[in-house]
Amino acid sequence: MKPWILGLTGGIGSGKSAVAQCFIEHGVHLVDADHAARWVVQPGRPALSKIVEYFGSDVLQADGQLDRSALRARIFANTDDRRWLETLLHPLIGQEIMQHLTRAESPYAILVSPLLIESGQYKLTQRVLVVDAPEQLQIQRTIARDQSSAEQVQAILQAQASRAERLKHAHDVLLNDRDLHWLQAEVERLHNFYLTLRGGQA
Repeated sequence: MKPWILGLTGGIGSGKSAVAQCFIEHGVHLVDADHAARWVVQPGRPALSKIVEYFGSDVLQADGQLDRSALRARIFANTDDRRWLETLLHPLIGQEIMQHLTRAESPYAILVSPLLIESGQYKLTQRVLVVDAPEQLQIQRTIARDQSSAEQVQAILQAQASRAERLKHAHDVLLNDRDLHWLQAEVERLHNFYLTLRGGQA
């Protein structure tokens, strides 16, 4: 039987990665949308030559890899350029994700994506789990992890789907405001519940 797909998302500093790690420890096949986004623009892949054709070779590093920060600077400054890039990459990333998900041997597989809702990737999934955390805690965790300033974190929070928007799409919400031990127990409880589901629906 084909595994059903669980979408896993949450705002910055919500603890998505810790939750993802717990699921992996239960043997669940997991695909990271961020990794897929990196794979589709590897040298030799068609997307990269299209990007260079459109933006010019100054979005490349000396070794032929995509210079992400140069590209980011270009698309942040220009909405049309950003739309062009999204139109090119979103379908490719979707295909890449699906290819990796179909290799799953577990009863369900997980697509973890910070932009699951915004990018429409939730449409690839049968069920959505949102990792949620109080905003103050998100800011503290992110500052500790990235050494970024509170203002930077605030800016990222604003750019991501609002909590309300994420929670509206959620079938399950994991409020991650305690310690790792508690989190592991919560994931185990969810995992056991997910094993009972057919096609992700209760």
